[in-house]
Amino acid sequence: MEEQALIEIKGLCVNFGEQEVLRDIDWFITPKSRVGLVGDNGAGKTTMLRLIAGIEEPSDGTIVMPKGHTVGYLPQDLVEIENVSLIDYLKKHAGLESLSIKLRKVEHELSLLSEDSSVLKKTLALHERLQREFEAKDGFSFEVKAVQVLRGLGFYPENDSIRLTSEFSGGWKMRIALAALLLSRSNILLLDEPTNHLDTESMEWLEGWLRDYKGTIITVSHDRRFLDKMITSVAELSAGKINIYSCGYEKYLTEREERIERLKAENEQQKGKIEDTQRFIERFRYKATKATQVQSRIKQLEKMEIIEVASTSKNIKFRFPEVPRSGLNVLTGNDISKAYGDKKVFEGLNFSIQRGERVALVGVNGAGKSTLLRILNQSEPPTKGEAKLGHNVKRSYFSQESAQNLDYDHTIWQEINNTGSKLLEGEKRKLLGAFLFSGDDIHKQVSILSGGEKSRVTLLKILLSKSNLLILDEPTNHLDYETKELFHKALLEYGGTILIVSHDRAFLDNLVDRVIEIRNGQLYNYPGNYSEFIEKREKQIKEKAEVKSGESETLVSEKGKEQKRAEAEERNSLYRERKKVKDKLKPLEKKIEEDEIRKEEISNMLCDAEVLSRSIEVQELMVELNEIENALKENYEKWEELVTELK
Repeated sequence: MEEQALIEIKGLCVNFGEQEVLRDIDWFITPKSRVGLVGDNGAGKTTMLRLIAGIEEPSDGTIVMPKGHTVGYLPQDLVEIENVSLIDYLKKHAGLESLSIKLRKVEHELSLLSEDSSVLKKTLALHERLQREFEAKDGFSFEVKAVQVLRGLGFYPENDSIRLTSEFSGGWKMRIALAALLLSRSNILLLDEPTNHLDTESMEWLEGWLRDYKGTIITVSHDRRFLDKMITSVAELSAGKINIYSCGYEKYLTEREERIERLKAENEQQKGKIEDTQRFIERFRYKATKATQVQSRIKQLEKMEIIEVASTSKNIKFRFPEVPRSGLNVLTGNDISKAYGDKKVFEGLNFSIQRGERVALVGVNGAGKSTLLRILNQSEPPTKGEAKLGHNVKRSYFSQESAQNLDYDHTIWQEINNTGSKLLEGEKRKLLGAFLFSGDDIHKQVSILSGGEKSRVTLLKILLSKSNLLILDEPTNHLDYETKELFHKALLEYGGTILIVSHDRAFLDNLVDRVIEIRNGQLYNYPGNYSEFIEKREKQIKEKAEVKSGESETLVSEKGKEQKRAEAEERNSLYRERKKVKDKLKPLEKKIEEDEIRKEEISNMLCDAEVLSRSIEVQELMVELNEIENALKENYEKWEELVTELK
């Protein structure tokens, strides 16, 4: 029996002006599918996800899915998010904030209604429905689950959950968007480059979470390892059409090559048949005795479905021009500090980068790499200190947030013309063609471009600027493998100075000759490539641990009786303080448990039709429920304070 489709796409077409992006696509996606959506940059992958999410409308065709199914979409570009506390943002996007407001409003209305009120029954039914919806969204256990997701994505929930979203960097804002999506309980997840802003630990956690997810996943990713671990089928967009492969990513690569070779052979056979048929038609077109056969051949040609072979992916042509020579000292940081309110990112950073160096800036997510790059680019001021450019230094900056690189209201042509380049129009068009933007493509608005296309436009702008200092923040995030390799080769041949942030270790290893690590608000310098940095850092950490252990042993041996007595008194004092806290915790936890049990009892009673028929009892239960919820809120806060004291 054929499995029913969860998402049914028929005759889907998308045109941007005269540009045909998707053409007459039929696609049936079954429940619990794990699909990798692949294709060249600009093939329409992001457009397809946005169509399924309902953000964009097709030029033609339909997308149908069962009622009641919810779709969660993670865009590849940074999204602007409301400036509220992190936990409030997550609650709002899980639909709990509005539900809580509605529940409180209905509960207040119930407390005011009399027993013989004509609207009592209707209001009680509304309350029951809202409460069921709140429970279905795990409203009562939401904060516990939010802590698990935030911790998995690298946050420190104890501190971060109360921070405003505006305090987080672009990469962390993408993680916030991902956390909100994972907590939304959507039936269908559409993920556009979900691993771009994740470190290894967070990536592994996400893979584990997605493996346990019960719904349907459609993901776009240039991370081959992620795709091979997560998907069971591949949907390939090529030349506006879609090809489905019922296998994992590695096997898809093999099957795709085999399919292309098979289509080439069939295409050659078809060409031969068409040529033979056309020769027959031309030869006997005017012979009355062959008229019937000629017409038959003409109809055969008209009905014949041409076998198309996807053209081999074109590569961009990338080579930096000769750059003007700068002074020896290209970039200097003097006592640079940065803080957002009370939160210190780093303090007292001093460093210099000299002409021709290729330097990687590394560190864990949240260490301040992107913040430091913005300061060095002079697009954000430091709290203290200054960044100085050397003599005749002309910089170009690539932000991981594409909105900082490009004006979304412009077309590609407008962006290129705004670089100040003195190239003639024909030369610019030729260069755009080398970056795979030809014909009417150059008049596309930046806002509709894929992530890879936006990156290509930004790289082209940098190339036209003829700068001798490149400040690059995750420049390869949205590039396909071939483009990334060409960009890497161009950087190796670049005659200027490079400062780069990237999570791509292989990309860095063969490029940089020096690594600067930002750790705990300080900078650490490591001459050599990325592999040498890893080796030296591990050695340093090990030596530091051994020294600390030796110092500890020396201190123990030198302790006198007085010191030991003082430490014993301190331990006893700490024990007594902890005991006081524990003595307060025990009855508080018992009270919380009793209130939770009673709350559940009242909730069950309010779902009972017999109880609902007794309006006075309902009102009394509503009052009691409101009192219990207020008490629980207050006691939870006390419990958190006491637990913090124990740490």
